[in-house]
Amino acid sequence: MATRARVRAPELIGKGGWLNTGDRQYTLADLRGRIVILDFWTFCCVNCLHVLDELRELEEKHRDTVVIIGVHSPKFVHEAEHQAVVDAVERYGVHHPVLDDPELATWKQYAVRAWPTLVVVDPEGYVVAQHAGEGHAHAIEKLVEELEAEHAAKGTLRRGDGPYVAPEPVATHLRFPGKALLLPDGGFLVSDTTRHRLVELDTDGETVRRHFGSGERGLVDGGPDDVRFSEPQGLAVLPDGRIAVADTVNHAIRALDLTTGVTTTLAGTGRQWWQGAPTSGAGHEVDLSSPWDVAWFDGRLWIAMAGVHQLWTYDPGNGTVRVAAGTTNEGLVDGPGAEAWFAQPSGLAATDDRLWVADSETSSLRYVDREGAVHTAVGTGLFDFGHRDGAAAQALLQHPLGVTALPDGSVAVCDTYNHALRRYDPVSEEVTTLATDLREPSDAVLVDGDLVVVESARHRLTRLRLPEEAVRVADQAHRTQRAATGIAPGTLRLDVVFQAPAGQKLDTRYGPSTRLLVSSTPPELLAGGEGAGTDLFRDLVLADGVSEGVLHVSAMAASCDDDPANEYPACHVHQQDWGVPVTVTADGTSRLPLVLAGMDEQG
Repeated sequence: MATRARVRAPELIGKGGWLNTGDRQYTLADLRGRIVILDFWTFCCVNCLHVLDELRELEEKHRDTVVIIGVHSPKFVHEAEHQAVVDAVERYGVHHPVLDDPELATWKQYAVRAWPTLVVVDPEGYVVAQHAGEGHAHAIEKLVEELEAEHAAKGTLRRGDGPYVAPEPVATHLRFPGKALLLPDGGFLVSDTTRHRLVELDTDGETVRRHFGSGERGLVDGGPDDVRFSEPQGLAVLPDGRIAVADTVNHAIRALDLTTGVTTTLAGTGRQWWQGAPTSGAGHEVDLSSPWDVAWFDGRLWIAMAGVHQLWTYDPGNGTVRVAAGTTNEGLVDGPGAEAWFAQPSGLAATDDRLWVADSETSSLRYVDREGAVHTAVGTGLFDFGHRDGAAAQALLQHPLGVTALPDGSVAVCDTYNHALRRYDPVSEEVTTLATDLREPSDAVLVDGDLVVVESARHRLTRLRLPEEAVRVADQAHRTQRAATGIAPGTLRLDVVFQAPAGQKLDTRYGPSTRLLVSSTPPELLAGGEGAGTDLFRDLVLADGVSEGVLHVSAMAASCDDDPANEYPACHVHQQDWGVPVTVTADGTSRLPLVLAGMDEQG
């Protein structure tokens, strides 16, 4: 058995307590003898949702030896609310214990720097591996198998049922609905996201006409009772009358024919897109990544591809998809579509001359013009959010998921984490509040001058009359609350730690197998070292006179099975984006390690 570094695992502490344990509170000592995988996540983070899905198979296969514990570590103020975490655990089908850590106590103890991060603790209570980002399930399963064999031989492995206790199911017509569409007869089609189906409602927004979907996760075409979805979200009418569906966790675009009740697949393979995969081609042959919303604009179906921070399009004329805007880098950068940055675009609404975008992780309202250029109307970046009305240049949102075009040329924004409906007027460039006391509004449709809002966390549609006067609220401004890393002035050594999983090696058959991209906010923080490269280490030169900021680091590594006899080795992509708040101080560190996979042996 290979020798591996081991560090004693810190205790699990969270002011919000434990979920999915039948109200029992756990310590690491209670879990001794089991392999524990800590999943540091927050429910706004689409990469965290990808990891939840990656872990499902491992969780089922090794349920008698492995305990997965989600450590919920919030980015936004709303995510620190306990009920919001309770809702998210049900919404995303989390079937393991979750520690609610609103003050990031356990996050700090484990020196976590990014969402998501996975930490493996062996049956004797030692940390043996850390992985940031997506694409690590295969490596962790290999490690789990090694730990099972090692600790079974030592007599330190304890098998049996885990601590997960399922919550009682709740009977409602909808359960965490995502998006809605007004039908020609005044009824509604709603994505019943958590139940993996679509629901057609009558004009009252309550009476159920029919369902589309078996209620089981899957990617299966067919009639109302046979079709399977996986957490569907956005809906849009295609020119031929069919309804396009953003089938989010299936990484697919589906089409529902309301006349026949049959659903087919337009685009996507069911596999998640990874760096290096095709970004255009026949719809059925190109991988997608967490499509969250769809809208018809400028002769094409536009797709908010939240999983890779881009906008894609689908052309029903020839059945092809392609990237339309975004680089896959996460952030807020305007300009030509090929140069713009997004951060989990999650809501779309089209007018004649603009495609409006709710860009959730930057808490911003963006739009694309007919020339394909990207502009920002409201919002400043990844770390500033709040509830502030007034001039758009200083107004604040908090993780909006929906946007709706209004008849007067303004737009309504479902300001999801503020539980509010906001309005942006492009003429006056003012932001106002239309309604408060909603519960995680995620979409809205215009009906006879009113707005019917999807109150996702109240599991219903709510009809609102647009007020003559805007609601007045107390201004609130927030920044993401993470402790800044003190760094010394001069040159900072950036090391992205990556150790290929056992039995694998870096894939260099077609050139470099690693990629590193560095930038900063403000850009003036760095006098040198920004930009792209292929080494996972770099010397960054800090500029004089800038005392604080955020380093944005994006890393990718590809590794393949290391067996010369295997003509077609399996290959895996590991990737993560970090936003590291830093403060320049004389006694700061001159080395910044970021663990992509493995252990930092210089730490």
